[in-house]
Amino acid sequence: MRRPELDPGAGPVRGRWAAVREPVLDGAGAVLLWSAMAVALLARPVDAGQSPATPAAYLWAAVIAAPFVVHRHFPLIAIGVSDLGLIGYSLGRYSAFPGYATFALVFAVALHAGRRRGLTAYLLGAVGLIGALLLQPAGVATASSWISTLLTLTVGWLAGENLRARRERRRHELDEARREAEQRADEARRLLQRRAEDERRAIAAERLRIARDLHDVVAHSMSVIAVQAGVAHHVADERPEAARAALSSIEVVAREGLVELRRMLGVLRSPDGTEDTDAAPTSPSEGLRDLDKLLSHFAATGLRVEVTDTGPAADLPPALDVSAYRIIQEGLTNVLRHGGPVAELSLFRTPARLRIEIHDAGRPAGSAPVTVGSGHGIAGIRERAALFDGRVRAEPEPGGGFRLSVELPVQAVAVG
Repeated sequence: MRRPELDPGAGPVRGRWAAVREPVLDGAGAVLLWSAMAVALLARPVDAGQSPATPAAYLWAAVIAAPFVVHRHFPLIAIGVSDLGLIGYSLGRYSAFPGYATFALVFAVALHAGRRRGLTAYLLGAVGLIGALLLQPAGVATASSWISTLLTLTVGWLAGENLRARRERRRHELDEARREAEQRADEARRLLQRRAEDERRAIAAERLRIARDLHDVVAHSMSVIAVQAGVAHHVADERPEAARAALSSIEVVAREGLVELRRMLGVLRSPDGTEDTDAAPTSPSEGLRDLDKLLSHFAATGLRVEVTDTGPAADLPPALDVSAYRIIQEGLTNVLRHGGPVAELSLFRTPARLRIEIHDAGRPAGSAPVTVGSGHGIAGIRERAALFDGRVRAEPEPGGGFRLSVELPVQAVAVG
C-alpha cells in the first residue's frame, strides 16, 4: 500500500484553521441571522397593532441571534437565552417575524449537540415560539402561522438530527475502515516478518547442508589422499609398484572428489537451486549402491572393513539413502584418521528403521593418528540424522576403540 505524500507545511496551517473554524462559522451564522432580522425590520410594513422598529428592536434581535455563537459548547443555555430574547422581542410587537433564528438554532443544536440535547432544544424552541405567537396582536398570528411555525421548527430539528446521525454513521464507517486497514497492515507486516524468518531459516539450513556436503566430500578425499601419499612416500624406493598403485588411488579419489565438488558448485550457480548442466555432471548422487566402491577406496589406504548386512537397502527413500551413505563415509573416515587398521560395519534394515554401526578396536599402542580432522565429523553425522528424527550414539569403548551407532527411521521425511 502506497503511503500518501504529505505537504510538510500543510499540517500546522490546517491545524490552526481547525481551531478557529467553528468559532468563525458560528460567529458568521449569528451575524447573518441578525442581519436577516434587521433587513426585515427595515423593509416589512407595520400591521395594525404592531410597533415600528426602534433601536430596542435591533438589540432584542441581537439577543435572539447572538447565542448561535456558543450553541456547540452551551446548547441549552444558548436556546434559553434566545427564548428570552424572543419573548422580549415579541413584547415589543415589532413587525419582523423573529422565528427564523430559532429555527436555525434548533437545527444547529440537533446537528452538533447530540440527540438528547437536540430534543430538549426543540422543546424549548417550541415553548419560545408559542409564547411569541401568543404575544402577537390580534389577527397577526393566524392558524396558518401556528402550523407553519411549528412545522418548520419540527423540520429543522429532524433535519439536524438526520444529518447528525448520517455524520456519526459515516464517522463510524471511516473508523471501521481505518481499523481494518490497520489490521491488514499489521497482518501484512507479520506475513513479511514470517517470510523473512522463513527465508533466514532456509538460508541457514542450506548453508548447513552445503557445509555438511563439503565436509563429507573434502574430508574423505583428503584423508584418503593423505594416507596414500604417505604410503607412496615410504615405499617409493623399495616398492615402486606399490607407490604407483598409491598414486593411482590418489588420482581416482581426487577425480571423484572434483566431480562431487563440481556437482555442488553447479547447484550453487543455478538460479533455481537445481544442477547447472554446464557446470555439473548429470550422474545421480551417491548412495548405498556405491558402498562397494567406497569400501575399495578405504581398502586401498590399508583400512580393512568387515561388513555385516542384515537386510536389503535398495528401497530406501532417496534422501535417506544419500544421508546413510554420507554417514558411513564420515564414520569410516574417522576410523581412518584415528582408529585401527580394521573396522566393522553393520547395516541392520527393517521395514521401520535403518541402523548403522561402525566399530574399530583402536590403533596399536604408541601409534599416532594418520591425519588430524576438523572436529566436525560427528557433528555432521548428528545433523544428518536429525533431519530424519534419527538417533546417534558415539562413544569410546572401555577396552579401547570407538563405536558409532546411528538409527534412522525409514518413514521420516527429510527437511532440506
